[in-house]
Amino acid sequence: MTESTLIKLAIVILFLPLIGFIIAIFFGKKVKYTYVLEVLTVGAAFILSAFLAYEKLTNFVDREIISEFTWINIGSVSIQLGMLLDNISVIMIFTVTLVSLVVHVYSVAYMKGDKLYGRYFAYLGLFTFSMTGIVFTHNFLMMYIFWELVGLSSYLLIGFWFEKKSASDAGKKAFIVNRIGDIGMFLGILILFLTYNTFSFDTIFSQISGGVLPFGTETGLTIAGLLIFCGAIGKSAQFPLHVWLPDAMEGPTPVSALIHAATMVAAGVYLVARVFTMLTGDALLIIAIIGGLSAFIPATIALTQNDIKKVLAYSTISQLGYMIMSLGVGAYVFAFLHLITHAFFKACLFLGSGSVIQAMHHEQDITKMGGLRKKLPFTYVTFLVASLALSGIPLTSGFLSKDGILAGTTAFASLTGHWLLPVAGFSVALLTAFYMFRLIILTFHSAPADQHKYEHAHESPKLMVIPLIVLSALSLFIWFTPNPLNPDAGAFLSKWVKTPEISVPENARYDFMNSAVAGESSHHEIIYSEEYTEALHGAHVPAMIISLIMALSGIGLAFLFYQYKKVNVDKLAEKFKPLYKLSYNKWYFDEIYQASFVAGTIGLSRLLAWFDNKIIDGIVNGSATVTKWFSNFSGTFDNVIVDGIVNFVAYFSGILGLVFRKFQTGKVQTYIVFVIFSIVILLFLFKPF
Repeated sequence: MTESTLIKLAIVILFLPLIGFIIAIFFGKKVKYTYVLEVLTVGAAFILSAFLAYEKLTNFVDREIISEFTWINIGSVSIQLGMLLDNISVIMIFTVTLVSLVVHVYSVAYMKGDKLYGRYFAYLGLFTFSMTGIVFTHNFLMMYIFWELVGLSSYLLIGFWFEKKSASDAGKKAFIVNRIGDIGMFLGILILFLTYNTFSFDTIFSQISGGVLPFGTETGLTIAGLLIFCGAIGKSAQFPLHVWLPDAMEGPTPVSALIHAATMVAAGVYLVARVFTMLTGDALLIIAIIGGLSAFIPATIALTQNDIKKVLAYSTISQLGYMIMSLGVGAYVFAFLHLITHAFFKACLFLGSGSVIQAMHHEQDITKMGGLRKKLPFTYVTFLVASLALSGIPLTSGFLSKDGILAGTTAFASLTGHWLLPVAGFSVALLTAFYMFRLIILTFHSAPADQHKYEHAHESPKLMVIPLIVLSALSLFIWFTPNPLNPDAGAFLSKWVKTPEISVPENARYDFMNSAVAGESSHHEIIYSEEYTEALHGAHVPAMIISLIMALSGIGLAFLFYQYKKVNVDKLAEKFKPLYKLSYNKWYFDEIYQASFVAGTIGLSRLLAWFDNKIIDGIVNGSATVTKWFSNFSGTFDNVIVDGIVNFVAYFSGILGLVFRKFQTGKVQTYIVFVIFSIVILLFLFKPF
């Protein structure tokens, strides 16, 4: 198979979900089974994606395949559109289409009976098409176009049940919060375009390597890179723009699985991986810090949440923080590996939560569940496997990828002194295991809290159970390495995914943020050094042991608190009430944003409205009033003075007319006498002699 054939195959994969969307959106009401065509198009896209990945990774493993054409050519400005097939894009498209297909199949049973059944599948197709475009694009312009399409798709699906105010509000919140990050991304793209006169990744990266930098400095490149990263902060719900993702749980549960596993939130991590080569040391360090915060803060919030989907939502933010932190410290391969492994076990967890919610008649509060492992045996086992993977327990894929991230963070800290990053990482490992098994115990193990709902609970249909089995199986280690304790954490994947060479030129690698710790060595020099490689290999075993201790401790504490009830949780919460309230109220981010940005915006709008009404309108209305007054005064002056004078003159003229009328006799002799008399008077008055 030739390179051109692979490109054609990628184009077909790209447009298949769009075809399904068009069919479902235009014929969904007229043709009863249009959703089947949508599922089939995504199924075909998955099969072709598997074939594409196989061909690329076996026959073109060391080659980037690019196909482009000129879209706009105006003077010196030439804009190309095109596709890029490299190892991470074909692996990513395989993951995206697989998870999307599983969600489609699951949705056939889960959404059955919904009045907008056809529209729902249409939106899923649009969502898949949008993410596929992000994966295949070779330039920033196409990336941004599909980026916004993903935002639109998420808005439509999060607010799918728009008749519920909470759902419509959640859709708007997701859309608005993401716009904040996307504005930053847009500005970053503009800086790159104005500097390099192109949107293409390869051209921009090559010019950076040649020493061409935005504003002529590394600081300019740092700013551009961080602005691009703002898009990832929004889409991947990183601190401080993470607040939209828990609210997004208002959408149908299969949508949550798709958003959290392979589409929207995955887009941000994929973006950072794609532009990794242009990120400066300072940008990477800031990215690592934001990732660490995004991993730790949501993990502490998940400890006290009772909504089953919100626990998983905060877990997603935390795991995405792991990936972002891993990219920031240079553990590129492990970040991408965790992106893939997380897609499978997190999709399994969300679909499993959907099975639980449906069995409990749409109850989502885990404190009102209990005992469901007997009623939902398949859901329980698959949920348990996925939870073990999320907790990083051996023999699961999550153990491999999480070990690699923690080892990379530890190695980086040993060379730079940034020890808060691995401390946050290991703490999150403990917290994750604790809140996931708290969820499992309260949902599946403890005594039923609602006996009526428990009695009527039953296992989900096969179309919902089969996807759970598939995804839980993909959460095991065997798909990534034959050795579950392999220090390279994913031998199969590490053959295909390598840390890309950076584009930042040698003379522009000074990092002001890192120099105080690293001396003369820059961030890039550290993560590409032999010392880092040795430290990474040396950190695998300690990281593996510590993370396993943390995970087992979290699981043990969960059983101690909730299964065996050796600790009174209510009394403990009362004892540490400020911390409990901080966690339960989500660190008050929503309240802070409401009091500052939302209330501030409303206050500003009211101030502007007052200014418009009182000042602007006052000036306009005042001008009108003055004009009207002058008009009235003019009318009065005209009526009283001018008309008075005119009337007086007319009256006086009338009197004069009556007087002089007596002299108008019509006789010439009389007129001659008047003339002579007038001449005599003039001569007497002026005395000319």
